[in-house]
Amino acid sequence: MMLELADLQQKTVDELRKIASEMKLTGASLLNKRDLCMRILVKQSEANGHEFRWGILDIVNGDRGYLRGLDYEPNPSSDIYVADTQIKRFNLRTGDMVSGPVRPPKDAERYWSLLRVQSINGMPPETARTRPHFEDLTPVYPDQRLYLETTQPDSLTGRFLDIVTPIGRGQRGLIISAPKAGKTTMLKQIANALTANYDDLYLMVLLIDERPEEVTDIARSVDGEVAASTFDEQPRNHMRVAEMVLERGKRLVEHGEDVVILLDSITRLARAANLTVEPSGRTLSGGLDPTALYRPKRLFGAARNIENGGSLTIIATILVETGSRMDDMIYEEFKATGNMDLVLARELADKGIFPAIDIPRSSTRHQELLFNDAEMQSIWQLRRALHALEPENAAELLISGLRKTKSNQEFLGKAVTTFNK
Repeated sequence: MMLELADLQQKTVDELRKIASEMKLTGASLLNKRDLCMRILVKQSEANGHEFRWGILDIVNGDRGYLRGLDYEPNPSSDIYVADTQIKRFNLRTGDMVSGPVRPPKDAERYWSLLRVQSINGMPPETARTRPHFEDLTPVYPDQRLYLETTQPDSLTGRFLDIVTPIGRGQRGLIISAPKAGKTTMLKQIANALTANYDDLYLMVLLIDERPEEVTDIARSVDGEVAASTFDEQPRNHMRVAEMVLERGKRLVEHGEDVVILLDSITRLARAANLTVEPSGRTLSGGLDPTALYRPKRLFGAARNIENGGSLTIIATILVETGSRMDDMIYEEFKATGNMDLVLARELADKGIFPAIDIPRSSTRHQELLFNDAEMQSIWQLRRALHALEPENAAELLISGLRKTKSNQEFLGKAVTTFNK
């Protein structure tokens, strides 16, 4: 009898372990239900003389599909061909994680072929067919907080952000930074705080036009999926990787998942789009084609909190003060599109003040949805006091107060006491 994923998911863990024992699978007692199901399907395919594989679906020219690896790079030796009949039957979309038995190429074929769709994003194929389209989901303001404060002693940056620019599920945030102000380090700290605090988030870090050593450093220090296209790659590769990451995030949100994409940087993505777009005949200041911004805006604009569903949070860095007129134009086009702005000041970084956050210019829209009434009152009192100071003095005062307390709750309590005196 051929076991299907839907049948396995209806069984208890004990029943699955019994099946695994009969198949002589080792280590079954240590696996959770989801991993047990996948191991059983793999073993079943091997017993029938087939390999069992999975990958991220990339639909090319609307009909031909290929399962790529987690780096999203085309690779004829490992990519798996998915027939258009399977794509249509199961309503498959770019970004789906598809698994099933495969066969090696025959005669003049170049690719391995998927014989049968066994699962889609970890769900039975029939269940996945009825999912909604991302564009049909209703976006609402972020109203569930993502805390960056951790129990680690080095969580100062996370505590700072929780007070100045709180992040909610579905936030669309810009980290506005001059070069060498600490934006990449801040992205790493945000990523590590999220993975430390939440098991239910699917974290992806997207690095565009980045240095190879930076990619290695982030991949080793972040417990999440890292997708990158380094500066020695073609601009079209930058765009392809970025759009694959976006589609992967959308597919997960369609299943009710909470996804976070950290992008470094949207400026470089827009530059790549400008080099790959079909010229419109019009040019903005700095040589920027107006139509080049559509694809980067489509990515950034996808961030949203879904009513009665999942969320797609995107925190992207954007460069300013680079000396490039094109970069200035890109910032002007994006500066009103986010609902969270975090401004890093080069002047503070040069003086060794980290995190180098310009407090008066940084904020989150509708932050009252992320704080309770008591917290909101304390935050407003604190911001009024800090706004009366120069950015350098405000940052130093807040950092000093955070270092003298063990938690934000303790800090806000002491701050309110001070204000009321």
